[in-house]
Amino acid sequence: MAIESESRQYELMEKTIVINRTSKVVEGGRIFSFTAVVVVGNGKGKVGFGIGKSDEVPVAVQKATDQAKKSMIQVPLKGNTIQHPITGRHGASRVYMRPASDGTGVIAGGAARAIFEVMGVENVLSKCIGSTTAINVVNATFDGLKRQKTIKMMSQKRGVNILSKLAPKRVVKEGESS
Repeated sequence: MAIESESRQYELMEKTIVINRTSKVVEGGRIFSFTAVVVVGNGKGKVGFGIGKSDEVPVAVQKATDQAKKSMIQVPLKGNTIQHPITGRHGASRVYMRPASDGTGVIAGGAARAIFEVMGVENVLSKCIGSTTAINVVNATFDGLKRQKTIKMMSQKRGVNILSKLAPKRVVKEGESS
């Protein structure tokens, strides 16, 4: 029974973003091959993507899914949105991502939308700038997500207790001891 509960715990959602067909001209005609881009996520901030190539579509999708499961990262979320605004870059693609208030929804284009949906983000604003090629947009989105930091992470990096800075200071009146 423990095995069943573990499999439910690690249940992953997967989405195929794009399948590209390429052809090679040879003496006997054309040879087609396929490239698949797949994202996989657990709906709780863990997400990965993979690219698979093969002569058949199902094999390419399976290869991409296997690679996506191996390359998963944990993204720190703030409720059901991202931590802070950030721009991810890859090649000529730029993806600007901004947290949104509750009820906004996922405002993003095709490839970025699929990533946010499998990751479990419900409210985010996103804009693709430059190249909108699916593979480049996926890489740029992951670049931005990898660089997400929490307040706790930044305070540890800087060696400052941020919570003490945010807490209101208590005014000591005459005659009281602190």
